[in-house]
Amino acid sequence: MQSLAGKRIVLGISGGIAAYKAAALTSKLTQAGAIVNAVLTQNALQFVQPATFQALSHQHVYTNTFQEPDPHVISHIELADKADLVLVAPATANIIGKMANGIADEMLTTILLATKAPVMVAPAMNVNMYDHPAVRANMERLAEYGYRFVEPGVGLLACGWIGKGRLVEPEEIVEAVAAFFAESRTQDLQGKRVLVTAGPTREKIDPVRYITNHASGKMGYAIAEAARDRGAQVVLVSGPTALPKPAGVQFVAVESVQEMFDAVMEHLPASDIVVKSAAVSDYRPKTVQEHKMKKGDGPLVLELDKAPDILRTIGERKTKQFVVGFAAETQDVIKHAQDKLERKNLDMIVANNVLTEGAGMGSDTNIVTLLTRAKEQVDLEKLSKRDVADKLFDAVLLKLAKRPLSELS
Repeated sequence: MQSLAGKRIVLGISGGIAAYKAAALTSKLTQAGAIVNAVLTQNALQFVQPATFQALSHQHVYTNTFQEPDPHVISHIELADKADLVLVAPATANIIGKMANGIADEMLTTILLATKAPVMVAPAMNVNMYDHPAVRANMERLAEYGYRFVEPGVGLLACGWIGKGRLVEPEEIVEAVAAFFAESRTQDLQGKRVLVTAGPTREKIDPVRYITNHASGKMGYAIAEAARDRGAQVVLVSGPTALPKPAGVQFVAVESVQEMFDAVMEHLPASDIVVKSAAVSDYRPKTVQEHKMKKGDGPLVLELDKAPDILRTIGERKTKQFVVGFAAETQDVIKHAQDKLERKNLDMIVANNVLTEGAGMGSDTNIVTLLTRAKEQVDLEKLSKRDVADKLFDAVLLKLAKRPLSELS
């Protein structure tokens, strides 16, 4: 377990059945060295009691804005000011709605409005509630505020439904907290400008149809967030995705290959590192129909033209930039990736077999191989896409320092 020695964590516990897991979470955070101040909502008190958290944390537990144990301070302001992290676990749909809309009607929500500390949210609720448009919109707003999320797990829920919504295990939350503090200490991209492309592109056939692919944007967004957390100035050029915009980056929304090409070329001269993870259409319709095409009796022939090659153009125009490409393959992965690396004048390429379980488009994990111009090859085990992103930047920094990838830990 990573040390959290001296870190003051305000643990907000809201009123769901998963509140019982917050006791184990309090214990594990305390064992890791954190100072844990538990704050229970009135609804949480229907499931758990303050004495449990006081015994596990050895700290005063807060349940009421108007109960001040120390008359020399205003408790919710003192907690807000001293927190290194505010962690809401479990976070119900109700508390997420209050957080997103600035409602401060009890101790926890008042602290959340008053604090300048980073906030981490671990949702827990019924799968249908989690998928409700209002809840999704609230979470997207919180993500725009810069709040971090520990994604809920998939499984049998207390209500009997099976799906996404259960609070992840306390050990996983502790790991997420430890990773956050580790990232906060690592600013090795300070002063660097990083340009990232992500997601798919869409090439219009007519006003209602287009050509696209299965890319979700998850890998590119993870890369942009990793670069941001390591101190870089980040420009994220993204095709259409269902993901919330990462906070703290310059976000450029595009749709077509041409729009992505234009945006990338605009930002390329000022960039130090370019990571092109977007899955871009290689071809586009030669003619875009003005009106919806009607179904006929026979087959339809769609004539395609080659689309602009963004990665090749980057390789041709680069001056100081370190350029990383991606090769999503289904066979002869290393051979095709190495060929792409050479043809497009890249400095590094990230190769994966999208047919491998845990490495496909839309997955939360990836299994990749890093290849360089020096014929170096590093195979990474299955990791979360965020961990892959950090490994990628570790590798880039090694090469910028003219050191071998064999030093990658």
